[in-house]
Amino acid sequence: MLWSSLLSAGVAQANEAGDWVAQAGWFFIAPHESSDPLRTELTPTALGALLGIDPEFESPGTAASVDRSDTLALTLTYFVTDHLAIKAEGGIPARFDLRGEGVVRPTGPAGALIGVDLGAPANNPLARARQWSPALLLQYYFFEPQLRLRPFVGVGVTYTWFTDIELNPSFRDEVQRNFGAPLALAAGAPGPTHAEAESSPSWAPIFNAGLAYALGERWGVLASVSHVPLKTTSTIVLSAADGTRLARSETTIDLDPIVTSLLLSYRF
Repeated sequence: MLWSSLLSAGVAQANEAGDWVAQAGWFFIAPHESSDPLRTELTPTALGALLGIDPEFESPGTAASVDRSDTLALTLTYFVTDHLAIKAEGGIPARFDLRGEGVVRPTGPAGALIGVDLGAPANNPLARARQWSPALLLQYYFFEPQLRLRPFVGVGVTYTWFTDIELNPSFRDEVQRNFGAPLALAAGAPGPTHAEAESSPSWAPIFNAGLAYALGERWGVLASVSHVPLKTTSTIVLSAADGTRLARSETTIDLDPIVTSLLLSYRF
């Protein structure tokens, strides 16, 4: 009886061909990430060569991870047929914290003197950033539009980029003090150094499934889960006061987030 009443139309009318549906609600983003050890490229110097410092080195045991986040979701769906729909997703860009572990240390005798502890509590989170991920999906709705409850599946694509990237002041100071100052001296450009972070943009597919339930003639609710096999390359560039690049450290992070959404919809 309960299942029958959930599926029955009554006064409800689910979405059908020609309908536009606006939705607003909540995205919960849970990364399931893994990352490569940080790889660092130094600007070659005579002093560095004398001390046996490789211009390129990897720091075993280093890794980066991204915290979970949630944000406001805004979407718009157009039903091409009773079963096929095109959906655009957006909302307020989620804010993420990037955390680290391990120690970045160059090779040779200087490695005992130069290093940055990515896992130090005072240095974490290492950075914060906003993630923009507008998406476009093609969805298939099962059952007939007269039924209240309709499951659906979808596939789509998203383009992701990051803005407002801010380094933790404690981490930035340690990078500049313990790494930047010695490298600037070796490069013949002593003085203050500058550290900045960036993350590469990327395209990624989306795999989506969920349930839509019609509350009445116009209103409804929708719950869904999406998997996004997303990756990005996070980079920290260290420069001398005169702009000379001293070092570039980067790691590739497979974010692979699971995105859960709960939305209130209005059909017009």
